Amino acid sequence: MDIEITVKITAPDGTAHTEQIGTITKASDTIGEIGLSISESKELLLHLQQEIVSAQCVAYCATRTCCPNCGRKLRCKGRSDIRYRTVFGDVTVASPRFYRCQCHDGPAQTFSPLTELLPDHVAPELLWLETKWASLVSFGITADILKDVLPIDVRLSSDTIRRHHGRAATRMEAELAEERFSFIETSACQREQMPNPEGPITVGIDGGYVRSRDVGQSHFEVTVGKSILTDRPSRYLGLVQSHDDKPKRRLHEVLQDQGWQENQPVTFMTDGGDTVINIAQDMAPASEHILDWFHVTMRITVMQQYVKGLAHHNEDDAENLARQLRKIKGFLWNGNLHDGQWAIEDLVVDLDEVETDYASIKALRKTAAEFETYIANNKDMIPNYAERRRYGERVSTGFVESTVNTVVGKRFGKKQQMRWSKQGAHLMLQTRTRTLDGTLRAKFEQWYLGMKSHEETQMVA
Repeated sequence: MDIEITVKITAPDGTAHTEQIGTITKASDTIGEIGLSISESKELLLHLQQEIVSAQCVAYCATRTCCPNCGRKLRCKGRSDIRYRTVFGDVTVASPRFYRCQCHDGPAQTFSPLTELLPDHVAPELLWLETKWASLVSFGITADILKDVLPIDVRLSSDTIRRHHGRAATRMEAELAEERFSFIETSACQREQMPNPEGPITVGIDGGYVRSRDVGQSHFEVTVGKSILTDRPSRYLGLVQSHDDKPKRRLHEVLQDQGWQENQPVTFMTDGGDTVINIAQDMAPASEHILDWFHVTMRITVMQQYVKGLAHHNEDDAENLARQLRKIKGFLWNGNLHDGQWAIEDLVVDLDEVETDYASIKALRKTAAEFETYIANNKDMIPNYAERRRYGERVSTGFVESTVNTVVGKRFGKKQQMRWSKQGAHLMLQTRTRTLDGTLRAKFEQWYLGMKSHEETQMVA
């Protein structure tokens, strides 16, 4: 059978013309011949896009042929062709250039309407697609995916996508307001008069490491966070703190996007490190800072593994140390910091008195001493974990540990040993976090008002 596809375009002045964009010959004998093939759909979409873009550009230029001040018709200097890159292929459109009216006072005597309409010669939706997929997979794979399913120009390369991604991330950075020491703007009296907040917010902040491409540095730290609100979607946070000069502003914007108000309780859960604690300081008046249980018990587990090795050399000492570790874990779990710190001190003393040929005894002593310092430095952040658990409150940033793997591990080449610059990793984190929490599309719609959301895009019969 022969299938002829035509498109009818009606201009703003009411004139219409019909254009044949393709003829397809299809059989119906095998399943492989049913429906459009990828190559056929690509060709049709490219031709259809060419007709639509050309008609839209002609209509726009028609509105700019007269002086907006005096209404006099403008003289045309000439025409040239420009290439406009879209999701459905590169299209060529005629771009006229007009002389400005004599009533215009300015340095430029001519102007091109399409240069004003299409300054980058790249469609916003193509930039969005490139940015989204480049945030999920490598630049090279992104180029291959787009060329496989869309009539994208075969000349699209990973370098082009890298440039476009960097442009979008840099634009996000430019929109971020200035950093501040404190973001608390209301008094206690004003907060009492605010409406009741929706519910508590839990913010978990943790760090991960990325391989560095800089000479003399093997890795650098990236900070990742997740903000969870009961009745609203979660939001991600990502930055390279040694590169970023607005970490607190970045967290504040995440909370603001979730509708946070200053009388709303916020629980910040961290690993106790200074870099992550400083981000959350002076952020919310109704806040509490908690040392997450995961990092506490992880350190105890490391010591328990050392003690198991010691049991092969000094069984009695190992049994005594294991009993002490269980007591320490119980004290800390129930928020009994006084007895917990005494028990940790006893553990450190007992380890110094152990006489053994166990090769890892020095590592065990060092780990115990570091644990004593760790608990002492973060004692104000240790709650009664058992009580929080009984009331259904979070005690661990395990959800942030998975966030670190999601945000960092799967894109920054944890297994592939990819190397990054601090600036490149920081920019990638900005688009990747928005891609993962579903806010990247909204950001592009904010930049390009003509972009329609998925719900608004409908075919009109």
